[in-house]
Amino acid sequence: MKLSINLNKIALIRNSRGSNNPNIEYFAKLALDEDILGLTVHPRPDGRHIIYDDLVKIKAITDEYKKEFNIEGNPIEKESFNYKGFIPIIKEFKPTQATLVPDSTSQLTSDHGWEIKDLNKADYIKSIKDKCSRCSVFINAGTDLKELKNNYVDSIEIYTGPYADAVLKNNSKLIDTELSKIIFTCETAKNLGMRINAGHDLDLNNLPMLKELNLIDEVSIGHAIISESLNKGFKNTIQQYIKLING
Repeated sequence: MKLSINLNKIALIRNSRGSNNPNIEYFAKLALDEDILGLTVHPRPDGRHIIYDDLVKIKAITDEYKKEFNIEGNPIEKESFNYKGFIPIIKEFKPTQATLVPDSTSQLTSDHGWEIKDLNKADYIKSIKDKCSRCSVFINAGTDLKELKNNYVDSIEIYTGPYADAVLKNNSKLIDTELSKIIFTCETAKNLGMRINAGHDLDLNNLPMLKELNLIDEVSIGHAIISESLNKGFKNTIQQYIKLING
């Protein structure tokens, strides 16, 4: 299991004051100085956090550090205001990984995965895969991937929100149910030779059980790292995650 750090919240805090503080380049480099896989961002049409200029800077930084760059977004989002559209962004920046999410424009956060039937008829995925090393799709835990016929999808990201909620409620029965769903989807993905990522509401409390499964290649975490950094500091928090993952 490797860690990709999501920088959205840093950009959100910066944008709330219309300034360059906190400086996203500084925190990107601070993160990449640690033993992490790379950085994740999710530019949205409303520019609520990551904006075009951030993509330029983060692409240059990840290239400099020889680390991965993961860009998330809804592939059918078109150009609007200062947003160029997801597919044009992927074609321009050629990230290591493009993660496709079925979000609506006004959605607060990613809270559900794709239906397999929609992925099977998504002919635009080929144009995305042609411009990045991996094309990942956001999937609900419990999804059976054996019906996936789109050969340009080579990775998945399992939506872990329900699992995280079960851990937060300390509901052992619900935790077991959600872990069983995650295991099922991981196994169907492994049978297809796919890379397995996971993300959403993961933190230091719920990550250990996922690590013990030994099925997940990458976790993308942003909100919890920034929240925990308010108490422990950014660098110290990252090091705690690395120690947990590598331990």
